[in-house]
Amino acid sequence: MDGKDYYKTLGVAKDAGKDDIKKAYRKQAHKYHPDKNPNNKMAEDRFKEIAEAYEVLSDEKKRQDYDSGRMFGAQGPGPGAGGWQGFDGGGFGGGGPQGFTYEGDLGDLGDIFNLFGGGGRGGGGAGRRGQRGNDVEVTVTMSFDDALKGAYVPLTMTRNAACETCHGLGSAPGTLPQTCPTCGGRGSVAESQGLFGLSRPCPQCQGRGQIIQNPCPTCHGAGQMKQPKKTKVHIPPGVNDGSRIRFKGKGEPGRGGGPAGDLYVVARVDKHPYLGRRDSDITLDLPVSYAEAALGTQVEVPTADGKIKLKIPAGTQSGRTFRIKGKGAPHLKGKGHGDMLITARVSVPESINKEEREAIEKLGEISSKDLRAHLK
Repeated sequence: MDGKDYYKTLGVAKDAGKDDIKKAYRKQAHKYHPDKNPNNKMAEDRFKEIAEAYEVLSDEKKRQDYDSGRMFGAQGPGPGAGGWQGFDGGGFGGGGPQGFTYEGDLGDLGDIFNLFGGGGRGGGGAGRRGQRGNDVEVTVTMSFDDALKGAYVPLTMTRNAACETCHGLGSAPGTLPQTCPTCGGRGSVAESQGLFGLSRPCPQCQGRGQIIQNPCPTCHGAGQMKQPKKTKVHIPPGVNDGSRIRFKGKGEPGRGGGPAGDLYVVARVDKHPYLGRRDSDITLDLPVSYAEAALGTQVEVPTADGKIKLKIPAGTQSGRTFRIKGKGAPHLKGKGHGDMLITARVSVPESINKEEREAIEKLGEISSKDLRAHLK
């Protein structure tokens, strides 16, 4: 044979029985199934080769035609005379070099070709596309410091995953889904509406393109089950309370070779004992005494990355804010940092001793400024 060797594809001897062929097929199909290898073109091509080989070798008549060379004409199963790449003749529709399409009844393998947009009935049909997996959203709680610096956060999310019993097929072990007879595996049917033709989901298979005649006892035909999954995600520096971070392709796996959904992580940031956040700026209320505000001073204040010296000018009023450039939180989108906003809060003592009272009374007596002159 100068074409494809189906026996070699499945890894069986040429005199292998039906049970051996089926066993070999299921082993190979499980390994290269699209649900287990999302977005893997090599695995997808390998899966189609396995399905193609099984379709022929599992059928006694087709196997005889293949062994004798009648399936592909006098030249045998090579690329000439309607070779294996197109499956021209022998009941197969010309699928071109990208894979084969089949016009007859695919039986228990019809769903396999629909997974890849392979031909439905009539040759060259559009087929059914894989379904994108659902997005998953989880909430994580972080400390104020971790939100500023970034951290790897462990989380447990509950998501749909391929059933471990049927490996995502939905059928009981030892069986395969059947191609829907109504839509031919396309998942949709056409309706004539005057001048226009409309497509709607197939009413018999609800758009899946296949019928589960023997549902899996574990997932009851769904092909997926809710399962907890533990993982770690890296939260970038600069997240704020309520920030929503997207991790592409980390959600639920797709079905039928479709892409995985996305994971969204919502950050909940614990409050800091004395620091606050305003977007990318960090805020601090700094208590200063009346004497410090009046006379001026230099104080040591904490920031997100250490302490700094801050000069309080004489005559500082309560509520005055000092801006320290670049000492804020990292910008979540873009480069650089926000600023540190330090607001002076003049502290008035709630209780004073005798000496303090006398000093304040003396100050009041010698003060010449009328603070309420503008109110008269």
